Amino acid sequence: MKLQPGARDEKETASRPNEEYIILASASRARAKMLSCAGISFNVVPADLDEETIKQSFQLDGMGFDNSRIALVLAGRKASYVSKSIPDRLVIGADQILDLDGECIDKPADRRQARSQLIRLSGRSHELVSAVSVTCNGRELWNYVDRARLSMRNLSEEFVDAYLDRIGDAAFTSPGSYQVEGLGVQLFDRIDGDHYTILGMPLLPLLDYLRRRQLVLS
Repeated sequence: MKLQPGARDEKETASRPNEEYIILASASRARAKMLSCAGISFNVVPADLDEETIKQSFQLDGMGFDNSRIALVLAGRKASYVSKSIPDRLVIGADQILDLDGECIDKPADRRQARSQLIRLSGRSHELVSAVSVTCNGRELWNYVDRARLSMRNLSEEFVDAYLDRIGDAAFTSPGSYQVEGLGVQLFDRIDGDHYTILGMPLLPLLDYLRRRQLVLS
């Protein structure tokens, strides 16, 4: 079954942990900043997963490329990986996929790759698919996936080189080699979708879930 943007929620009977028991299973500074600015107390424990192998497994199962499904599975596995080693904590996992006409674009490994990505994306539209999963004791309690569409303006090679000079290693921290909350916004002439989804995690649905669990004030 093809998953569409939306949510999944299961009734849980476990006791509700206090806010300080929330774990973010991600090394992403953008995701940590989102939670922190929203007033959420949490600890960061990145999940050490081989994401590329997981993505490749989707090509072998005969179901093809489904960016929503991949993002949900990766978010869930990150949360589950950390949750199994830290019991009785609420663990948040998240993942983001850049979909360029059915092709998954990963984070660039170096400047050459970043430059190549930007030139490919120039003058074209792509989607960012962001998923979030909440797990406790290895069991997924809730998840959500959302997408945004971004249209990149036509970029000259001179602009691309100057842009990469200015942002430095930040180009290697996200698929597409940009962050719209910074200089990367200059790459686009149209952005459609939720701001937090673009940053890498659907924050508003997550906050709603945490309120329903009475982990943040309602």
